[in-house]
This record gives sequence, structure tokens and C-alpha cells, in this order.
Amino acid sequence: MKRIVPLLFCTIAASASAQSFQFNGFISAREIYVKAQPSWTQGGFGRFDVGAANADDHRYVNIDVAQLGLDWSPATWLLLHADGLARKEQSGTVGRHAGIVQAFVDLHSERLKLRLRGGAFWLPTSRENVDPLWTSRYTITFSALNTWIGEEVRPVGADLQFSPSFYFSLGATAFRGNDTMGTQLSNRGWAFGNRLSVYGEKIAQPDGESPQLAIGTDLDHKNGYSERIRVSLPERAMLQVTHLDNRAEIGSNYDGQTPWLTKFDIVGGEIGSTSPTTAAVEWMSGSTAVGFPGGTFTMNFDTAYLLVSQKSGPDRWTARVERFTTRSRKRTTNDLSREDGHAFTIAWLRESSPHVRSGVE
Repeated sequence: MKRIVPLLFCTIAASASAQSFQFNGFISAREIYVKAQPSWTQGGFGRFDVGAANADDHRYVNIDVAQLGLDWSPATWLLLHADGLARKEQSGTVGRHAGIVQAFVDLHSERLKLRLRGGAFWLPTSRENVDPLWTSRYTITFSALNTWIGEEVRPVGADLQFSPSFYFSLGATAFRGNDTMGTQLSNRGWAFGNRLSVYGEKIAQPDGESPQLAIGTDLDHKNGYSERIRVSLPERAMLQVTHLDNRAEIGSNYDGQTPWLTKFDIVGGEIGSTSPTTAAVEWMSGSTAVGFPGGTFTMNFDTAYLLVSQKSGPDRWTARVERFTTRSRKRTTNDLSREDGHAFTIAWLRESSPHVRSGVE
């Protein structure tokens, strides 16, 4: 049995803004009780970003993270953004203690209703990670879907968005630097946490396998592509459909780094976007494939969550239910990649001041 109960979560948010500069910063401290096998972040098979010695052991673990973001707008048509983090994690965690999360430049044209973005950035798919620096206003632990996005999905390229009105927008992305996307899902399965991979970071793989580059230098020199369409009722509701294909070249190996050909679709929506009661849902379905001498292996995956949140004064209560699966496309009787699970999350967050938030999950 594996379970994780964050007992305390404090965030201090600070911002400074002028006509052309804006800072967003967060310092978070988490005290976590975990009863689970060693975490995947330490090379184990545990599904949380912290773990204990074995499935019957338990630990109290402290995780501290600082995030800082900067937006600079030297002109009305130009925005430069960068954000990064530094963290103190459980002993034995594989990966970087600090690094860049996003760095991009935006060019805007009000007349043409276009926005061109270039750099490393999140795709605008998440319905729970909607606060600055890709943080969640609803829970401490992300859904399985967005936990994986935070680990392995960060386009490095160009994104063009066309927004002819407040109610409709189209977007298309050409990117590189995500060739190993899908490695974690295949080797480990779905996981739960809020750890964000930084640019150029190699993250742990289970059972002593070599760490894999999550987001960074392109391996096969091929572009991946993503497309999306969004329909909105401003401040009330929205629906978005996104498709992504990293077009990785399978069957090759680059200094121990193995590309995975990964494709998926995400359908996400929400109602009550700015009201005290908000409901959000996301569904993802896709596949990831790897090549090896003599053949290929393809794994299908899907996951969905429904989140309902109520804000009352300084308090926010959120409930989330989700399901997740993985399976070999061949559907063999002895399918070691098969997984079928559910998760339930209840979170209470309290804003004791404009810059301090605490909570229990």
C-alpha cells in the first residue's frame, strides 16, 4: 500500500511591478508523511516524488522549493519572460537542485490578433496549473496528468496563436528538445507529485537504469508539432482540444539517451473560471513507442481527472477524482506494462494574507 499525506504547505508570494517589469516569487515548504517504497526520483518504483525504505516503511520528509519569474515588456508588442527554481529534496534524489523552467520571448500584434512565442515554455493545456509559474491554486499535489507534463513535456521552439475574438483561438507549435518524452510513463507508470524538471536535467529511471534527459538538447534533429483550438466564454467557461506529436526517431541511441515516439490528445475544460465555485476536467489519451534491435514496443496510455473547488473568504476546499491506465498495444496476456488505477485528493488551502498560504492535503 502506498499513500502520501502532505501535512503542511506554506507559500510566500511576492511581486513587484512597474510599467515594464513584473516579478513573481514563491517559497514553499512541505512536511510530508509517506508510506511507500523508494521514490522514482531516487531510482525506485515508488509513484510519489518522495518515498521510504520499502512499501511497509514510513517517513516524514521535508521538501523546500523557491521559484522566481521575471516579465519584462520594453514595448507594448514585446514581452520577455524567464523563470526558474531552486529546491532542497529528499536525500538520494537524482537531478538538479536548481535551473531554468521557462525562458521565452513573445511578439504581439493587436491588429493581426497574433502572438508569436519562441523559447522553452509550457503548452497552455492545464486546467489546474493556472497560477503564475505553473503553480496550482487548488491542490498541493498535481493530478497524474499534470505531474507527467511537469516532468517530461516542455516544448523548445515556436508557438503561434491566433485569437480573432475573446471567444475563440487557434494555436500551433513546432518544437524540439522533447525526444525522450514517454520514458517515465513506460518505465515507471503514472506518478503523483509537483516536481518540475528544469532545462537540461537528467531525471531518475527505476531499477538502476541510466538517468534520461527530460527537456533539453535535441537528439534526432526532427521537429515535433502540436495544434490546439479553444472556445471560451470569458470569465465563465472554456473548452480546449490539443494534439501533440514529438515525431521522435525511434530505434536510435544518442550517448545513452533513447528517443520515444510519443503522441497524445488532451481535452480540457472548466466552468466558473472566476466564480467561487469552479469545476475543471482534463482527459488525455495517447501512445509512446521505442525501437530496439529486432522490433519496437508501443504502450498506450490515458488518464482523466475531475476537480471541484469552492472558495469561501480566505479558505479554498478542493476535491479531485481521477483514473489512469497504461497497456501494451499488443494486449498480451502477460502485459508487464499494464496499469489501471484511481486516485482521490482532498485539499484545504488558506490565504492568511495576500502573500502567505498554508494548507493540508
